[in-house]
Amino acid sequence: MMEIFLAIVVFVGIHSLRQRKKQGLPNWPFVGMLPSLIFGLRKDMYEWISDVLCRMNGTFTFRGPWFTNLNCVVTSDPRNLEYLLKTKFSNFPKGDYFRSTVRDLLGDGIFSADDEIWQKQRKTASIEFHSAKFRNMTTDSLLELVHSRLLPVLEDSIKQSVPIDLQDVLLRLTFDNVCMIAFGVDPGCLHPGLPKNPFAKAFESATEATILRFVTPTLVWKTMRCLGLGTEKMLKHSLKKVDEFANEVIRTRKKELSLASSEDSKQRSDLLTVFMGLRDEQGRPFSDKFLRDICVNFILAGRDTSSVALSWFFWLLNRNPEVEERILAEISKILNEREDAIKEEPLIFKPQEIKKMEYLQAALSETLRLYPSVPVDHKEVVEDDVFPDGTVLKKGIKVVYAIYAMGRMEGIWGKDCREYRPERWLRDGRYKSESAYRFSAFNGGPRLCLGKDFAYYQMKFAAASILYRYHVKVVEGHPVMPKMALTMYLKYGLQVNLSRRHQSHLNNKY
Repeated sequence: MMEIFLAIVVFVGIHSLRQRKKQGLPNWPFVGMLPSLIFGLRKDMYEWISDVLCRMNGTFTFRGPWFTNLNCVVTSDPRNLEYLLKTKFSNFPKGDYFRSTVRDLLGDGIFSADDEIWQKQRKTASIEFHSAKFRNMTTDSLLELVHSRLLPVLEDSIKQSVPIDLQDVLLRLTFDNVCMIAFGVDPGCLHPGLPKNPFAKAFESATEATILRFVTPTLVWKTMRCLGLGTEKMLKHSLKKVDEFANEVIRTRKKELSLASSEDSKQRSDLLTVFMGLRDEQGRPFSDKFLRDICVNFILAGRDTSSVALSWFFWLLNRNPEVEERILAEISKILNEREDAIKEEPLIFKPQEIKKMEYLQAALSETLRLYPSVPVDHKEVVEDDVFPDGTVLKKGIKVVYAIYAMGRMEGIWGKDCREYRPERWLRDGRYKSESAYRFSAFNGGPRLCLGKDFAYYQMKFAAASILYRYHVKVVEGHPVMPKMALTMYLKYGLQVNLSRRHQSHLNNKY
């Protein structure tokens, strides 16, 4: 009997391992591909997914344990992305599974909503984003934050001769910025001394705990939530602080609007005030819970994405000094075209000058190609379908599109796909964007990021303002790896040393 048992074990083991070539991962009885997933979580999850997709020509089906709902199709094929994000958009909503998994954090906000709820938020935000008043407010608030807060904080670190966590500083910058333009509130997180920000820490913890739900059987994490165990206990504690911040913003705004005249109310141009003025189908104002969801979703969109991308950008520049040289040459050339380039103190880049920084935009796009702020995204199949690559999709199955993996596919970007090479974005020296289905850092189709243009402006303005004044050197031996969360934080931050860049040397050199 022992010999028969061992023979069966060996046969099952060999059979499961042979399936790796056909299915991408060993598929074991009862537990499916879960052992491989656990192994991937212990290392770098995103690299693990990329390796599997590269072996499987861009698409594979993950099979979870028989008692779970972890089955999903994972793809990085541009043809499939165009199909699900645009061609058959209506057949691939976020879906019930995604909404129930992120509901505690994102509620019914724009990132998780579908159908009419999503359409109304999208339409309202789109109108506001494209208004001249809103655009002027965003550029003005960014200029004030960079020159009145960011640069003094960086200067303070030089005076004290201490390293600084650049990711933390940039997160504070974008948090203050999004709160000012979306809610008309200044939280004041970016000041010398870097005051503690309980909300920011709680928000990061909440996104980390939420993403872990996607790789945990639903029954398991719901049981943990009921019992208040592990990451679910951390999530509950973090959400309390997130809700306190959002609800305080809403209460403050309502009080301000009740005391203001109708003419003053119309002058406000922040998103929260606009949504407060809207009514639902029954003619009633939106609930505080719905307004809270809007706040949290726009914080996720406006705070994390740009700051995380800039953090990876400065790390990549540290590893590729020739790219930094080209960016500085471009900045110097643009400044030399105006007469007051040297005389103006402090030097402030003009919007038209930021627009001319095409190599800088290429370098930022190359950063987002390799380290997209949202590394994976999720859809659900409404009706049976077939992807362009032939993958059969059954009703109800989940589809994960791996944006991080796309930047590492030779079939999309060539054999140098893992190299940081901004020149791939230039045609005759001019920046040329890629299809949203090859480069999906800003999503695509009807859900294309509304703030894409502002995100580029924000990143270019902040990056140029820093690089013109400072050398940014990553601390020797500082560990750099992505953190598994809804957005791709650097797990250990980005510790850097700063030194002043003398403009006279810069102008003479370039």
